[in-house]
Amino acid sequence: MKNIKTNLEENTLVITINRPDKLNALNETVLTELESIIIDNRDKPNIKCVIITGEGDKAFVAGADIKEMSSFSSMDAIKYSNKGINLFNIIESYPKPIIAAVNGYALGGGLELALACHIRYISKNAILGLPEVSLGLIPGFGGTQRLRNIVGLGNAIEIITSANHIKSEDAKKLGLANKICDNVLEESIELCKKISKNSSTAIRNAIQSIVSGMNVNYYDSFSIENNLFSQLYETEDSKEGMLAFLERRKPKFKD
Repeated sequence: MKNIKTNLEENTLVITINRPDKLNALNETVLTELESIIIDNRDKPNIKCVIITGEGDKAFVAGADIKEMSSFSSMDAIKYSNKGINLFNIIESYPKPIIAAVNGYALGGGLELALACHIRYISKNAILGLPEVSLGLIPGFGGTQRLRNIVGLGNAIEIITSANHIKSEDAKKLGLANKICDNVLEESIELCKKISKNSSTAIRNAIQSIVSGMNVNYYDSFSIENNLFSQLYETEDSKEGMLAFLERRKPKFKD
């Protein structure tokens, strides 16, 4: 693919957006290529975890490609927004953990991509923000909703309406980042190695419970968890996991 590189690190798929001359900005081609890779690797049993990062140390994704967007009609904008929203929904509901390894700028659509990922590890020089109002626009890939869910109503409105850039320490305090890293890609890979030791089936159900629970009434979310919890008792992984615990040994999961 022209704009995306992939590399397999043991059980971790590393996806690199490769447009360093454009600070890895998103355009329709990048979104299409990224969606294809994400979907194609969804059910591969050897892949336990996914990392999305940007080429170079200047930018994860510095935003959408404004040159491309500047010629849009309102109908073009709807199609483009839907394309991004659909892809980021796929990422958010993905059955395998997806980590955004944020190296440098994550602005506009870049931060929206990171917000859709399950975990965000960021570099010390990371700069985050949703500055669309400075262009006369608003986030269009789900950023208004996901940012509010993560940082709360007041913080989300302040971040979006001020168009401020957020440095790494402040991002961590706001809950936008799980961890500030000396080497963001290496530390993301190390996390994936830990994740890969656990049951893929249980991880899938955990992600489904957490993500699905955000979209229903608070008390209804317990029913989702209850069903997904009880389903695991029909799996070989749960039997092996509990038996290994009782026998004081490491489990050998099939999935």
